[in-house]
Amino acid sequence: MNETMVCAVGNVATRPVYRELANGASARFRLAVTSRYWDREKNGWTDGHTNFFTVWANRALATNVGASVSVGDPVIVQGRLKVRTETRDGQSWTSADIDAVAIGHDLSRGTSAFRRASKESEPASAHRPEPSWESAPDARPDDASQQRPEPAGVT
Repeated sequence: MNETMVCAVGNVATRPVYRELANGASARFRLAVTSRYWDREKNGWTDGHTNFFTVWANRALATNVGASVSVGDPVIVQGRLKVRTETRDGQSWTSADIDAVAIGHDLSRGTSAFRRASKESEPASAHRPEPSWESAPDARPDDASQQRPEPAGVT
């Protein structure tokens, strides 16, 4: 099936609305995406037109959006673009929705601390330890002069 996949970078404009439905969790919020351009006359950056999208998230993504996203947060949203036209009270309305596949904070504009969502069926001992990258065979530099010194106490 041909779908229009988009990646939108903008700010969360409304508080996410989270709902628990019969077929799983659902969340939605409005995303403001403002273009910026260099104005030669002002010799500085200027805001252009702002587009607003309604972002829809389902199941685990909805739960994580409800716990992680707030008004004003800079985010990146990837998903399927849905443009709808409807008539209400004799007026034609067009809306642009994004059925999100992935949502994350825009790390070019700040920091974020990731926490893996816990699965109730997964025991705590199921987490794998962090690999030792220094001991990985493909992590060693080719040139011996670029090798890192061994930590103290390691032979």
